[in-house]
Parts: sequence; structure tokens; C-alpha cells
Amino acid sequence: MDKLKEHEKFMKLAIQLSEENVLEKMGGPFGAVVVKNGKVIAKSANMVTASNDPTAHAEVAAIRLACKKLKTFDLSGCVIYTSCEPCPMCLSAVYWARIDTIYYANTKIDAADIGFSDKFIYDEIHKSMADRVLPFKQMLRDEAQRAFKLWSKTAEKTEY
Repeated sequence: MDKLKEHEKFMKLAIQLSEENVLEKMGGPFGAVVVKNGKVIAKSANMVTASNDPTAHAEVAAIRLACKKLKTFDLSGCVIYTSCEPCPMCLSAVYWARIDTIYYANTKIDAADIGFSDKFIYDEIHKSMADRVLPFKQMLRDEAQRAFKLWSKTAEKTEY
């Protein structure tokens, strides 16, 4: 199978997951598939409303499943196919997981057109903490520094 056909096969699976999720009334119209070496490692649809978990977006859920299956937090060598351009949270998760490539179908503008807009979050990220809508209040930094100092001195730590 040529590469384009292979990519299309995995993207069609992500799209199918997004459609089934709507038809089965399980949540939003989003699906994601994590692939490594041409094999599906994990797949998920959006599970926010089904699980009452605002972080259970399709990409995050698929990444969690892939990490569990591969017994690692490092998904280097993996590719993610998602039915929509990832939101800021999912994009961060993809980067933290070290996934090699993101393939997406719908755009964030397409998502905004049906009521899933992330513009507010993108705008907030660029503001200083003092100018954000959600108040940020720092406290007990000196106490919290103890854990950071312990970490920096620990010889057996796993870097990530």
C-alpha cells in the first residue's frame, strides 16, 4: 500500500470514530487514531460528556490508551490522525507525548463554525497573567521549591 493510501486509511478511521460518536450520542464529533509502524496502537472518540471529564478529548484519550499499551510516556515514532485540528490542550498533549506527525481533517475554524471555538484560549495564552480572565494568584512558592530542589538532586529520576 502506498503512503498516501495508508494515511487516508487511518484518517478515515478517525473520521469514522467522530461520526459514530455523534450517531451514538456519546459526545462531540471528534476522533483520533495513534499509529506506529503502520499499525493502529490506539483509537478513541471524544468522551467529554460520556465520562464527565473535560480533558477526555479524542486525542488525549487516544494518547492515554497508546501510552498504556506501549508502557511508555514517549510516543516517538508514532503518528496521530485526528478528525479535527487539535485544540490547545490536545496540541500540548501531542507535543508532550513526542508524537512525530499530526494529520488532521477539519480545521479549528470548521470546529468554531459548529460551536467548538478555542479562540478564547488561544487569546488568553498570549496575555500576561495579570490580564487573563481567570485570576492567577501565586502563593507558598518557597514551600513548593522544596520539591523542585529534591527533584534536581535526585540521581535516579526519569527525564521527560
